[in-house]
Amino acid sequence: MKIAISTDNGNVSEHFGRCPQFTIAEIDDGKVIKKEVIENQGHDSAGSLPKFFQDIGVNVVIAGGAGSRAQEFFKQFNIELIVGVSGSVDETIEKFREGKLEGSAGTCTPGAGRGYGIYKEDGHEGEEDYKGHDESSQRQNVDHTSLPDS
Repeated sequence: MKIAISTDNGNVSEHFGRCPQFTIAEIDDGKVIKKEVIENQGHDSAGSLPKFFQDIGVNVVIAGGAGSRAQEFFKQFNIELIVGVSGSVDETIEKFREGKLEGSAGTCTPGAGRGYGIYKEDGHEGEEDYKGHDESSQRQNVDHTSLPDS
């Protein structure tokens, strides 16, 4: 099982696509076997970050919040998205590993990511990138112990 956590200064970032870094953790048989922090390279086209996570075998993405377009791409790529998470990355990994991580409606609001973190390479700041969150598509109180290993 491989998870990616939007990261800002060792904490879960409120804004998935604009966080400065991602923490990638591999969990096998209930133990963290590898953890690394990678820089957010930005998203040069719609869906490029979700596609990147699919390409490196990520099963679950955890963030404070994510826009509706990102949510749709994660669904398309069969990657579970858990939003509404806050706190330290290490505590988040532990809660996930123990099957106790709870998500909620999300901590960021549409448009709140402007001026924060990483921007798209083309500099586009259109409103279509910041439409409201679809709370019905976000999971809460997920039992992660039943997810398949990759």
